[in-house]
Amino acid sequence: MRLTLLAAAATLVATVPLPALAQEAGGTRTVRDALGALDAHAALGEVLAHERRAEDRARDQYRHPGETLEFFQLRPGMTVVDYVPAGGWYTRILVPYLGPEGRYIAMGPDVRLENQRNQEYWGGQDAKVRAQVAEDGLTGAAVSGFSSDAVPEQLAGTVDRVLIFREVHNQLRNGWLHRDLIAIRNILKPDGMLGIVQHRADEDAPFAMRDGSKGYLRERDLIALMDLYGFELVGKSEVNANPRDPKDWPNGVWMLPPNFRGATDETRPRLIEIGESDRMTLLFRKRD
Repeated sequence: MRLTLLAAAATLVATVPLPALAQEAGGTRTVRDALGALDAHAALGEVLAHERRAEDRARDQYRHPGETLEFFQLRPGMTVVDYVPAGGWYTRILVPYLGPEGRYIAMGPDVRLENQRNQEYWGGQDAKVRAQVAEDGLTGAAVSGFSSDAVPEQLAGTVDRVLIFREVHNQLRNGWLHRDLIAIRNILKPDGMLGIVQHRADEDAPFAMRDGSKGYLRERDLIALMDLYGFELVGKSEVNANPRDPKDWPNGVWMLPPNFRGATDETRPRLIEIGESDRMTLLFRKRD
């Protein structure tokens, strides 16, 4: 496998001008970086094809995990924080992909003032992620978790990537965003990056459809919000876009798959045809 990758890299270097290889999210890319990217691509492909993902794979057509994680420039051996892993869909990719030299850390919001239901659902990330990893039989990265009201001091300035998958609307509408983003800035390395996938509202959507209560946010609002907290936009990807989503659901984004909230026998076929929501995919860098 390594020889194949080296041959591919040699071909790439021979056929593509070096200036074209030198740009990766605004940084300098060397031939060694190109080799590392090829290795990482192969490793990610193996993880995505593993039999443990037999049930998860049905949602790849909507979530595009390979393209998304490569856009976020993840590599084995990194320290990655995953905000509220929930059922562990991305956990089952990231833990084996990051490998034994990597660290996978679940992050949750401060729920001390929430009701018992929210405390149980959103809290206890450390115990939950360890139980999830044990249940799924995952091996690879070291696993831990924390909540934003109790950020481990030793994490400060050590994290390569923080990933937030379809949760910014919850952070915003529940009043968690300020504490969460301050914590994220603190734990990221000086050149660390924040990758976000978020349900996307139309630019001309009325406020009630873009304030997070329906799950959708406007792209320019999210970019401006991240800028306020010291994160500069590195790039955008349309890999998770879905132009079939009309974004006007009375029950919010949760009416679409996989939740089907409020769906009926008559509406379900259309919802299945549409698929999951239209999503923006944004990458930010921690700014000094």
